[in-house]
Amino acid sequence: MKTSNFAPLDSEEKDLINSLEGLDLKSVVTVSNKTKKLVQASAKDYIRRESKMNIRIDSFELGKIKERASRQGLRYSTFIKMVLHKYLTGQLVEK
Repeated sequence: MKTSNFAPLDSEEKDLINSLEGLDLKSVVTVSNKTKKLVQASAKDYIRRESKMNIRIDSFELGKIKERASRQGLRYSTFIKMVLHKYLTGQLVEK
């Protein structure tokens, strides 16, 4: 009997696997070179507009951030970016 280090699949994951198994890859349309270049240019522009920053944070707080990010299926840096964006745009309010 083979054992796994992974948790059992939930129903959503099983549905996803079932839908991928029935996918006919020969029917997938290839993207034109023009579209590829447009997407690549857009990605490069997006990366140029972002800035990096470093902050110091208490290890307890970072642990809590990582926990919350994990619950939402996000990396903690993406979660922090999302929280800051919501705060700055008025979508994040105190209770």
